[in-house]
Amino acid sequence: MRPLAQFPRDALRQIEGVLTDIDDTLTSGGKLTAAAYSAMERLREAGLLVIPITGRPAGWCDHIARMWPVDAVVGENGAFWMRHDDALGRLRTVHIADPATLDVRQAQLARLAEDIITAVPGCALASDQRYRIADLAIDFCEDVSPLPPAAVDEIVRRMRAHGLTAKVSSIHVNGWFGDYDKLSTTRRLLAEEFGRNADADRARWVFAGDSPNDEPMFAHFPHAVGVANVVQHAKRMSALPAWVTPSPCGAGFVEIAEALLAARAGA
Repeated sequence: MRPLAQFPRDALRQIEGVLTDIDDTLTSGGKLTAAAYSAMERLREAGLLVIPITGRPAGWCDHIARMWPVDAVVGENGAFWMRHDDALGRLRTVHIADPATLDVRQAQLARLAEDIITAVPGCALASDQRYRIADLAIDFCEDVSPLPPAAVDEIVRRMRAHGLTAKVSSIHVNGWFGDYDKLSTTRRLLAEEFGRNADADRARWVFAGDSPNDEPMFAHFPHAVGVANVVQHAKRMSALPAWVTPSPCGAGFVEIAEALLAARAGA
């Protein structure tokens, strides 16, 4: 990972959009700061697309798509995307799985959650689980005392033993049935909603993230940027971002925005 200051100015000027994780990338200490929110707003005003790519639940994403200064949002690690049409005043939601399949999977995930919580002392069902439609989130440090890496690994092992895709974020282990992830759904979203090719034009996007569930995005986008706290998770990842900010969390995201805006302004 190279310092953000070394990001070539010409490459910064070519960026058309910012894709970003939320927890510990936009947020700091679990809070969305005014500076990070303003950074998203200024990026959009400058003509860039701004799209959160998060593990957070559908209930949160409904709010984000409607009320944040964003163009769309991918939620539950790729289970769906939402886009609000401001002109029509309507929210569009596209699910990767059909509704009947989601209902069956929800029952299976509920049974698995009981098994994991019983087997791994100290973990808990994520407080936002009730707002999820396709994903099981097990909390290992958000509203519980932080668990050791071995406990996190055991949660992952149990999810995978039941056929789930399992990814570790900075606060939860997320598990789901299906082979989608943040990247596969981002590809579809960009193509179907914005007519963009996430493969041919991947150098025109910045992805900002911090944790193992961001690996597919780090691996794909040559200008992926990790906020400084990404170094805490580096040992768990085989793919790292090309760049890293001086500051952690939301302050790091602001640094990414400032670099992009300065390059576009010719500073």
